[in-house]
Amino acid sequence: MAVPQERLDPGPLTVHGDTAAHASLLTPDALAFLADLHRRFDARRRDLLAVRAERQAAWDAGALPDFRTDTRAIRETDWQVAPIPPALRDRRVEITGPVERKMIINALNSGAKVFMADFEDSSTPTLANQLDGQRNLIDAVAGTIAYRSAEGREYRLGPDPAVLVVRPRGWHLPERHFEVDGEPMAGALVDFGLFTFHNARVLHARDRGPYFYLPKLEAMEEAVLWNEVMAYAEGELGLPRGCMKVTVLIETLPAAFQMHEILHALRERAVGLNCGRWDYIFSYLKTLRGHRDRLLPERGQVQMTVPFLKAYSELLIQTCHRRGAFAMGGMAAQIPIKGDAAANDAALEKVRADKLREVRAGHDGTWVAHPALVSVAQAVFDRHLPGPNQLHVLREDVTVTREQLLAPACGTITRAGFDNNVEVALRYTAAWLDGLGCVPIHHLMEDAATAEIARAQLWQWLHYAAEPGERNDCVPLEFDDGAPIDMALFDQALAAHTHRLRGSDHPGAGRADAAAALLAELTHADSLGAFLTLPAYERL
Repeated sequence: MAVPQERLDPGPLTVHGDTAAHASLLTPDALAFLADLHRRFDARRRDLLAVRAERQAAWDAGALPDFRTDTRAIRETDWQVAPIPPALRDRRVEITGPVERKMIINALNSGAKVFMADFEDSSTPTLANQLDGQRNLIDAVAGTIAYRSAEGREYRLGPDPAVLVVRPRGWHLPERHFEVDGEPMAGALVDFGLFTFHNARVLHARDRGPYFYLPKLEAMEEAVLWNEVMAYAEGELGLPRGCMKVTVLIETLPAAFQMHEILHALRERAVGLNCGRWDYIFSYLKTLRGHRDRLLPERGQVQMTVPFLKAYSELLIQTCHRRGAFAMGGMAAQIPIKGDAAANDAALEKVRADKLREVRAGHDGTWVAHPALVSVAQAVFDRHLPGPNQLHVLREDVTVTREQLLAPACGTITRAGFDNNVEVALRYTAAWLDGLGCVPIHHLMEDAATAEIARAQLWQWLHYAAEPGERNDCVPLEFDDGAPIDMALFDQALAAHTHRLRGSDHPGAGRADAAAALLAELTHADSLGAFLTLPAYERL
């Protein structure tokens, strides 16, 4: 039996941890490629993160996001993205999920047009998870991926798998297990670098990319950096420039003001934008955390029909179709409910209504989180989308202003909504710390984005309720029955849910106390933390 290596040191790059099972993945040439990416691009990445912090400080001090004046010409002149490859011209249903072996097989076999293999919001970035995921994708690209369950059931690829699109981590996430010159690498460069090094040539030979989803961008300069990373990788791997294609998730409020600019920066490789709705709601909360008049009601009341989300989705459709790019709809978080036919029917009806709204608005496709929902979403899109896409739907009727993108959503805070936020944030964080980044809770598939909404709302409600100030009539900072919201109530609810989780068989039960300590720390802090996953990563 091979002896686990505590450190693998090919010279410029050091990998910390047990890598014995991944020697064929972490070859000297692959590690040299990663080290080169780091040295060429990481300083720019860190500079861009510093600019993010400067912008957020200005918004905290009272400023508000707006459309850029220096890029007006990009928004107002005529140009289009490069032609979209045949493999991506029909994307009516896409399924997403972590890079776990069984999930990959089921997703590729689900009947969806595209599978987004996720190294980010639905994955906990332990070294084993990330490297196993890379190995799983190599096998998937080769067509040899297989899985045998404990019960003896065999899983293998079918004859017509979905098109593979990979989501690396966002620019903000570090990968501490990979160091170059004593500095941790960016998770994005590790995920992208390993996948492209081992798979790009094979995928290109099959006219399958490689294709990527890019998360958490906030500005066109961050898109420019991705474009330069990919162009460099294409050159190093002997691939034609522009063969790597990308879809950008518009899941931050700042990015909504720069959709034209982001597409322009990636115009030789961009094929679309996606309404990353859950992260977008979180970003609205985080970006406007210093504005008492921009609070949101409980999550269940913040649907895509509220003004700021409707404006964002329609602007995305208009922007994409003007530029010849696809406008992808958002995630249906529902999952099948076993043993309760009425509840299951109600959940599926919510999915149908959401997908009907998307296809009628002009979206070219949509996301689901569970294989059982592929046929549900596809039936809606098939009925209303006779062609492969809706690029002809230009939505020239849409006019979206800064005020519409920033408009608060009115509503209430119920005791049940408050308690659900505590439970979701706790249970997801505990599961994440235990290595599971995608967790079913109350028949919804929760990932980092929905946990971020829960903990951000708790912070805002509690801190603003405790501070003197004018009453917010749009979202009163009290329960709908008039009872006060205070930190003592949060502490009590957190203790009760921690006790229940600790004694349960739910994912992460063994990390309940660690999750509770982290959630308490973030909620009691004087400022809303930028990301849950950054301090959580230090506790893995």
